[in-house]
Amino acid sequence: MATTTTTILLLLLVAATAVSAADLSVYHNVHPPSPSPLESIIALARADDARLLFLSSKAASSGGVTSAPVASGQTPPSYVVRAGLGTPVQQLLLALDTSADATWSHCAPCDTCPAGSRFIPASSSSYASLPCASDWCPLFEGQPCPANQDASAPLPACAFSKPFADTSFQASLGSDTLRLGKDAIAGYAFGCVGAVAGPTTNLPKQGLLGLGRGPMSLLSQTGSRYNGVFSYCLPSYRSYYFSGSLRLGAAGQPRNVRYTPLLTNPHRPSLYYVNVTGLSVGRTWVKVPAGSFAFDPATGAGTVIDSGTVITRWTAPVYAALREEFRRQVAAPSGYTSLGAFDTCFNTDEVAAGGAPPVTLHMDGGVDLTLPMENTLIHSSATPLACLAMAEAPQNVNAVVNVVANLQQQNVRVVVDVAGSRVGFAREPCN
Repeated sequence: MATTTTTILLLLLVAATAVSAADLSVYHNVHPPSPSPLESIIALARADDARLLFLSSKAASSGGVTSAPVASGQTPPSYVVRAGLGTPVQQLLLALDTSADATWSHCAPCDTCPAGSRFIPASSSSYASLPCASDWCPLFEGQPCPANQDASAPLPACAFSKPFADTSFQASLGSDTLRLGKDAIAGYAFGCVGAVAGPTTNLPKQGLLGLGRGPMSLLSQTGSRYNGVFSYCLPSYRSYYFSGSLRLGAAGQPRNVRYTPLLTNPHRPSLYYVNVTGLSVGRTWVKVPAGSFAFDPATGAGTVIDSGTVITRWTAPVYAALREEFRRQVAAPSGYTSLGAFDTCFNTDEVAAGGAPPVTLHMDGGVDLTLPMENTLIHSSATPLACLAMAEAPQNVNAVVNVVANLQQQNVRVVVDVAGSRVGFAREPCN
């Protein structure tokens, strides 16, 4: 089923490239796990703990307009972008990940990789294996060259291993032409995965595009081509037919964007930290303990904008205060129940239409991001039930990091300007 739907999506995306060079349409990757939006999100969010562990433990590593299609991948990271690798081009769906630097693809042969399309280096005339002495090798944390290497023998390829969610993989470093939309990026360094150790459920099926801000990322490798700027608009999980885009470069970005400064954590340099100054429910500011949103590079505390986590997680004191104020304003007569990761679910028949208040994220620079109601509440299509679509950060995973996740970013254009040290937000219908 997964292979069939991936093939269909690839065919649709190939056809869509003729529509426009600046804004390419996207399509749903696979059928939702459940016909009910609420049950679908609960199923997708089950893998969030592994994602949050990745965010909290991440350590420091020793032009024109291009628009590429983005689609919901249904497994973390939850969105995929159509890309091409090699000469002639081999089409792949790469997971869009704003918190990772390295790009990688499952390569043939690989008996333990997920079922689906794999990049075939032997079929690409422009592919080059990068040796252990390559300048890229230490950036990917590759193995050093053997101390007793015969000077007359060719150097071995740069080999590295990488944990991902609840598994890990082994890869060799290579370079090839990466194609995004109509842009061809020659000599792009990426990992060629040859073996996976562990379950592949939460592993991107074909590969990953690293959109972090470290030295191996797309922004760093493309330099002046995109000038450190990209944006994305994520489509909703709840709409089978949708559009969304990844837009590379400063040109063509919307003008109605409100920007907040980016913060830099030297211990987690890839992550996009912002300074949240408060939350409000309706017109009421949420009362949180002093310092609840404080940015602290030493502990990793602060707030991260992430495309791979499904539902937004707040640290325990922040979420407790948010939940209390939300419940106070909704005032559900029968109280609240828990379902999956959500603990503020209520009977919508008992609450007046429009009774759920909006939630606003306040950030430095006067940015007030008021979440659309569809980004705040998740409804069941089978019963009169809705849940606040946020949760407390797991205590054993990332107790100090707030993560603004993709469910709360849907139908919002997020503009990342690394060169300008800022990130912006603008409402945009992606569905």
